[in-house]
Amino acid sequence: MTDKYRPSDPMSELISDDYRMLQVISRFGLAFGFGDASIQTVCRECGVDVPTFLAVVNFIRGGDHVKVSELVEDVDVNALMEYLKRSHSYFVDFRLPAIKRKLLDAIGVSSNQIAVLILKFYDEYAAEMSRHMDYENNHVHPYVEQLLAGRLPDSEHGFHILSHRHQDNHSSIEKSSSELKNILIKYYPAKSNVQLLNEVLMDIYMMEEDMLSHCRLEDQLFAECVHRLEDEVRMRGTQEPEAVPASRVDATDTLSDREKEVIVEVVKGLSNKEIAENMFISVNTVMTHRRNISKKLNIHSPAGLTIYAIVNGLVKLEEIEL
Repeated sequence: MTDKYRPSDPMSELISDDYRMLQVISRFGLAFGFGDASIQTVCRECGVDVPTFLAVVNFIRGGDHVKVSELVEDVDVNALMEYLKRSHSYFVDFRLPAIKRKLLDAIGVSSNQIAVLILKFYDEYAAEMSRHMDYENNHVHPYVEQLLAGRLPDSEHGFHILSHRHQDNHSSIEKSSSELKNILIKYYPAKSNVQLLNEVLMDIYMMEEDMLSHCRLEDQLFAECVHRLEDEVRMRGTQEPEAVPASRVDATDTLSDREKEVIVEVVKGLSNKEIAENMFISVNTVMTHRRNISKKLNIHSPAGLTIYAIVNGLVKLEEIEL
């Protein structure tokens, strides 16, 4: 296993090293057919934040040995939330229904009470997973969106409370998954299609592995990003930033010189840490500038900032590595 993947590494190498990266690539909205192109090239062409993509990949690959503090510095929280939302959609809208169809084919239309109870238990398991995903989409993510907007929500609904709840949900899902596997292994109807049932079990084992990796990413990487964001918002205070008059047509007028410098550095493909070193400021200050830029311009991807920078004369086309 490589220590850490870097922007210059071939995207195809990820899949060759670890099949789990297939899901990561899919959930970032990346399409296959990238040949020998690097991670940075593929991500930029698809408008995916490179540092966030690498943080997720290296977190999953690193397992228990990964140091979360080394990965969070350059994570774009918006990009990470979009990845998590796509993961939720995958589990609820695709994976669970697909396993249900296979389970029905394996057991068949039967009046066998065990078969009926197994299907009922599976439906309850799927509903539990769906409720967990809904909770995160409807409570956890909106809380983080308020932080990204510079507002610190009511402390009674702080992220530590929300995260404790979804960690409890993770434990419950893990327990239900183990119970489901045991029931199928020990009690499935003898007249069932054994080969199909084996496929169902394999799918459940793989989904469980995928789900545990997803939960771990939420409990550690995502949670650490949000805790840092909370601290930053507290330090800045809870005052709303001064609104930009709607009469201003040229968006470059709303940017400070420092923010324009940050855009140029981002467009050149530098990480938050590298930008901080070049500009002699802290990584947190760079992240604050980037959030302010996104808010002012309503542009959230490096690809979008690249187009903006060229159109507004901040960089020349020949200076950009496409």
